[in-house]
Amino acid sequence: MGLMDMVGGLLGQGGQAQGGNPLMSAVMGLIQNHPGGIQGLLSQLQEKGLGDQVASWIGTGANQPVSAEHIQNALGSDQLQQLAGQMGVSQDEAASGLASVLPQVVDKLSPQGSLPEGGLGMDLLKKFLG
Repeated sequence: MGLMDMVGGLLGQGGQAQGGNPLMSAVMGLIQNHPGGIQGLLSQLQEKGLGDQVASWIGTGANQPVSAEHIQNALGSDQLQQLAGQMGVSQDEAASGLASVLPQVVDKLSPQGSLPEGGLGMDLLKKFLG
């Protein structure tokens, strides 16, 4: 099962093919295109005050929620505008979608309580995308 299928299942989308779910496509693009990949994205979120939430997503306990406002503040309007355009929604809807999905994606990428060794490089991401 690919990462898109896993996360699509979490969202009640069933086994959506790559590109079948604009939100998941945007999340995967955000991870792939962010400087430093998933670790760079998580570092950016931590620097913007979401350290406790990020730690909970990676850890083995319950995931702490994050608000759409936190996502907006952490990513900035330019990055959020780009993601909203990819999804065909408003910035508020994009932030809300990311707030609901990002904790689950990070949680699935860190099943043992830590990110894969060396982070989530393109090769590993492609493997998850299957």
